[in-house]
Amino acid sequence: MSPEALAAVDQERRFYRLRAPHVEKTTSPVTVRVTDGQDLYVAVGAGKRRMYLTEKEAWALWRCLSEAVASTGNPPDWIRVPINPTRR
Repeated sequence: MSPEALAAVDQERRFYRLRAPHVEKTTSPVTVRVTDGQDLYVAVGAGKRRMYLTEKEAWALWRCLSEAVASTGNPPDWIRVPINPTRR
């Protein structure tokens, strides 16, 4: 892929990251990559657990996950941080 094509792809991608506290390690990273007009990519941990989703699948996952997690109790304090998208 040419440098121009790679630059165009990078401009279309946004990454959303948050590190979740982990019992055995210091943190466990969670990353969601959005590629405009294509798909969403979710990675948990050091990229070992990955999942590509269509936009509709991502919305369905969001709805199910938000209800399931909300049923476990109040959100922890560490989750109350703004998440700004990055390009890389």
